[in-house]
Amino acid sequence: MTPIRHNSSDGDPMLDPVLDAVRDRVLAVGVRRTTLTDVARRAGVSRMTLYRRWPDVRTLVGDLMTREWIAAATAAMPAASDDLPGRARIVESLVNGVGAFRAHPLFRKIVDVDPELLLPYVLDRRGASQDALLDLLATAVRAGHADGSVRPGHAERQARTLLLVVQSFTLSLRTMTDEDDPGLSTAAFTDELRTLLERTLAP
Repeated sequence: MTPIRHNSSDGDPMLDPVLDAVRDRVLAVGVRRTTLTDVARRAGVSRMTLYRRWPDVRTLVGDLMTREWIAAATAAMPAASDDLPGRARIVESLVNGVGAFRAHPLFRKIVDVDPELLLPYVLDRRGASQDALLDLLATAVRAGHADGSVRPGHAERQARTLLLVVQSFTLSLRTMTDEDDPGLSTAAFTDELRTLLERTLAP
């Protein structure tokens, strides 16, 4: 899979310091207790500068989540130098990605303190990071079609199916695990996820 080239600054040198500031504040107190005034002070910019780009904290946190989720997904991919067929590359990326997301400090904070922030992206609409990941997955699926390691099919539908599967593991895995039972541990479910993905994609 080709890494996502995500330039979070988008040509704006202010963006990364602001996103860093909101990340630090959210990790400290959660989204509901974060204000644009807090973020502006921490980032060293005026409050009106923030209001011109973000009408409220949730919009700003949305941009933060996009940056952080894309970076986590990219970091979870096997190195480009690894000589892996398409299916193996997809499976490794997704299994590693689930682990990376579940361990991500921002993701853990939001799930524990402000889980309602994630609901629109689960129930109503896709976010920018989901669309970026779908593009990446569809490209990887087509590469798997080309090298024969992924069964033929509609690449976009297959990509969306894969994302649905790994979203459920990312968001809901802790409701199913029992670390006192080796057969129901996180590691055991990770093995099941790998098997599920392999069998879903295999020709």
